[in-house]
Amino acid sequence: MIEFVILSSGVRLWLAHEAAHSPKIPMQRQLQIESWLQTLYPDQPFKLAPASADASFRRYFRVTFDARPERQNSLIVMDAPPASEDCRPWLHVQQLFEAAGAHVPHVLAQDLERGFLVLSDLGNTTYLSALTAQPEIKVARHLYDDAIDALIRIQLASKPGVLPEYDHALLQRELMLFPDWYIAKHLGASLSDAQRAVMEHAFERILAVNLAEPKVFVHRDYHSRNLMWLEGSDANNPGVIDFQDAVYGPISYDLVSLFKDAYIEWDEALTLDWLVRYWEKARRAGLPVRADFGDFHRDYEWMGVQRHIKVLGIFARLHRRDGKDGYLKDMPLVAHYLRKAADRYRELGPFLKLLDELENRVVQTGYTS
Repeated sequence: MIEFVILSSGVRLWLAHEAAHSPKIPMQRQLQIESWLQTLYPDQPFKLAPASADASFRRYFRVTFDARPERQNSLIVMDAPPASEDCRPWLHVQQLFEAAGAHVPHVLAQDLERGFLVLSDLGNTTYLSALTAQPEIKVARHLYDDAIDALIRIQLASKPGVLPEYDHALLQRELMLFPDWYIAKHLGASLSDAQRAVMEHAFERILAVNLAEPKVFVHRDYHSRNLMWLEGSDANNPGVIDFQDAVYGPISYDLVSLFKDAYIEWDEALTLDWLVRYWEKARRAGLPVRADFGDFHRDYEWMGVQRHIKVLGIFARLHRRDGKDGYLKDMPLVAHYLRKAADRYRELGPFLKLLDELENRVVQTGYTS
């Protein structure tokens, strides 16, 4: 990666480092960011270094001030080029989630015309990296309990008409990423009329179950890469990021993202325990979860089917269209979640058989669920 050191005199130094996935920034925008920061923080020498990039066109940079105390010496700059990204949805959701008590980045300065935001720094440690470094169950239980509590706070703030609806049209568009990108582009296959009929019937049934769920605010990517772990006894964990696509929709959606995570797998007995913990806490808090846990679990399973069909399409598109091949290694786990859930419900049996046909698997006989 490239680290830019900005001196109080305005002299710029480049320190080169190797980093495979650092976001690249055009020189013109780099200069605009530097100039803007110097205006905001005059006579405060700083270093500007890539922090992260996501699946969109947004880029994030860490600003480190040499003269500040260690725990207050860094901020984050979001660079969202207006031609491809709009900061306003992010700001809208940030205000909603912050008011709900979630630990989201605090907005310190903004230039919407150029697509720049200065945010508080939630650190470098995602849940994924923390759990990878410390895979002990007791650590995971603690982190996921915090994530459940934060999610409930967000859901309790829910109101209709505030965020876009996670309606039939949006859910359907997401599902269509599967035939358009996973089947056609990734597998290089085409559907026969009979196969397409099987897929469309499955999609209709999936959406019927999804849309019958009670509705709340939905982060839409509430998983280990978008939850930050902060050190300290006073830390309000987790930090929550990448929420700009939040909607008003099915209450089980974010639980699927959290417990059937595309980037880390936990034993199903453990995730079922976490799901029960959430359900009990949600009921006590007055959230509109199903009164019967079996019904709630079924909703959760069918919501997972929708999400994982979508995610396979998204990962294929990121690879084929955007040249981001890092997501290919995560596709087998997503497909595993999808197959496992589909195998449990007789109505999804034909769809599971379709997956076998498309992936040239040997179809096992004796399906009885």
